[in-house]
Amino acid sequence: MSLRTRVIACLDVKHGRVVKGVNFVNLTDEGDPVELAARYAEEGIDEIVYLDIAASPEGRPALLDVVRRTARNVFVPLTVGGGVRKAADMRAVLRAGADRVSFNTAAVLEPGLIDECAASFGNQCVVLAVDAKAVPGGGWNVFIYGGRTDTSMDAVEWAVEGAERGAGEILLTSMDRDGTNIGFDLDLLRTVTGAVSVPVIASGGAGRPRHFVEAVEAGSSAVLAASIFHRREVEIGAVKQEMERAGIPVRRV
Repeated sequence: MSLRTRVIACLDVKHGRVVKGVNFVNLTDEGDPVELAARYAEEGIDEIVYLDIAASPEGRPALLDVVRRTARNVFVPLTVGGGVRKAADMRAVLRAGADRVSFNTAAVLEPGLIDECAASFGNQCVVLAVDAKAVPGGGWNVFIYGGRTDTSMDAVEWAVEGAERGAGEILLTSMDRDGTNIGFDLDLLRTVTGAVSVPVIASGGAGRPRHFVEAVEAGSSAVLAASIFHRREVEIGAVKQEMERAGIPVRRV
């Protein structure tokens, strides 16, 4: 039996509110994170991802209160990123109710954090988030601090290293496609999924149900969207129906 492909809702959180922009800028308020997460669970989402996009730039800890309130009210797997800088931070997030923790900036600044957390909590709990932006001449660079800082690191090489260090999954976001609704960066997806042995979550660019199918056909094991779900531009059920029609196993709504 084939594993079911997950459809994931991503909630970028800033100062306690869900926000969304285009290419990581021009953010707009999209609502309360716990209320949105509860709505998605009712509509058949398979997983919720919270990313506190201000925690690393502002040097703050993770949004534990939001995680606790969500875990009390929403009964789908929850991944949390932002503000986790050491193993003790990850432990606190898991105890607050998260199932997995996503690392981006902290992992780039201290790659050994991936090894430590994978050894302490298991590979399945560690997600490496890679914010990738195309560069002139080809390839993609890794950006950190909520897309503010170009590390000059090759995104594909970093994904490979992260998986080798113990990350159980890669959350791969195309900064060029983020919020554009024109479709996932399929070249980026094919390149990374072809280079790593762990599952890859496609993020950035979804605008219609067919885009999710294309991402799976390009190699992703899960598909993620934000604004189109927040604003009800595309229903979760419609995405799953399109995937089923394409022969992709999904959890029925």
